[in-house]
Amino acid sequence: MYIRFEDYDETLLRRPSAGNASVSEAVEAIINDVRTRGDAALFDYARRFDGSDLDSLFVSPAEIEESESLVSPALKAALINARDNIEAFHKAEMPEGESLETAPGVRCWRRIVPVPRVGLYIPGGTAPLFSTVLMLAIPARIAGCRDIMLSTPAKNGSVNPAILYAAKISGVEKILKVGGAQAIAAFAYGTESIEKRDKIFGPGNSYVTEAKRIVSAVTAIDMPAGPSEVMVVIDRTSDPAFAAADLLSQAEHGKDSQAMLVIRAADRKEAESIHSAVENAIGQELGIIGRHEYMLPSLSHSYAFPAYSDEEAAAIINEYAPEHLIISTKDPDMLLPMVENAGSVFLGSYTPEAAGDYASGTNHTLPTSGWARSVSGVSVDSFIKKITVQEITKEGLSELGRTIECLAANEGLDAHGYAVKVRTGI
Repeated sequence: MYIRFEDYDETLLRRPSAGNASVSEAVEAIINDVRTRGDAALFDYARRFDGSDLDSLFVSPAEIEESESLVSPALKAALINARDNIEAFHKAEMPEGESLETAPGVRCWRRIVPVPRVGLYIPGGTAPLFSTVLMLAIPARIAGCRDIMLSTPAKNGSVNPAILYAAKISGVEKILKVGGAQAIAAFAYGTESIEKRDKIFGPGNSYVTEAKRIVSAVTAIDMPAGPSEVMVVIDRTSDPAFAAADLLSQAEHGKDSQAMLVIRAADRKEAESIHSAVENAIGQELGIIGRHEYMLPSLSHSYAFPAYSDEEAAAIINEYAPEHLIISTKDPDMLLPMVENAGSVFLGSYTPEAAGDYASGTNHTLPTSGWARSVSGVSVDSFIKKITVQEITKEGLSELGRTIECLAANEGLDAHGYAVKVRTGI
């Protein structure tokens, strides 16, 4: 059995344990070393972890230009198509500041201001995530961030050319050949050649995730991050092969990923029959697809739950709060209004999660580990600040002053009230 069929129990929704004292200890040491030694520490870690004896911490303009010739025409066309869709969706997200006269002579508004300096972390391990370059760099550029720096590990001194090409077409020119916790430390504290970042974005392994958690005390991060996850909701009308493919596509991210299945059925017998069909499809597709070393451990701590009403299905969804939610039932629009907690939702039989991962236009940097209860995925909003501004005329303050003075007096804050009285004489 690949995904165990179990009666719903919220204890089974717990994510695989990610805590590791040895990782925390190692990350703390790396962060402190980078804070103390700066660039020298980064050069040392590049040799130690990536086998790169670097002449410079940064990718040169020539290397960025050369990347175009090292990427296949098909991949370049796919990246450009994805970029255009992501750009179109994220441009539509850009807000306009509100302006309102709340009372005569009292005008309040909000200014939309980009985060000045951002650091974008791009993993370069078993699966170099050039798609994440698009997902982070494009909204940063649309928001108007004036200093965008990307960091990704170099292997033997070279960065994956697809990552460089994705950066080029996204408008990013500052690229560090640095990975791991040391890159996060450099973003958070700065070094001789790296200016401190105001906010850090991007996924990573357990060391990167722990580093982001630690430095979040001094530098903003995009969101808490953990292993990737999906919840797929199906019924008797769903194609088992589609459901199996969606579960496997998430399971291949890593051994600690999770692929959960909710089976909307009339009774237990029907739910067990649907589960059996999905299990058979998983077995067949594993014979076609690789990366079993990641998929099988992931499936081993994943579950299938029966749900005998839309309300029960929604309760399971909202308790788990999945990063990705696929609703592939006969009428997914009936269930969608009940969904309160999810990072990104995919409706219908022909909307695989992979579409959002790559090219439909929405962002794939999403909250995991249940954080979808309170946190949204990355968007243009993630790269901007909204500063409130107000301007009050003398007449406006005269009208509002009595309210301010009364409230200040009752809170015992006399100077607040005096700040009005000295202007109005009230």
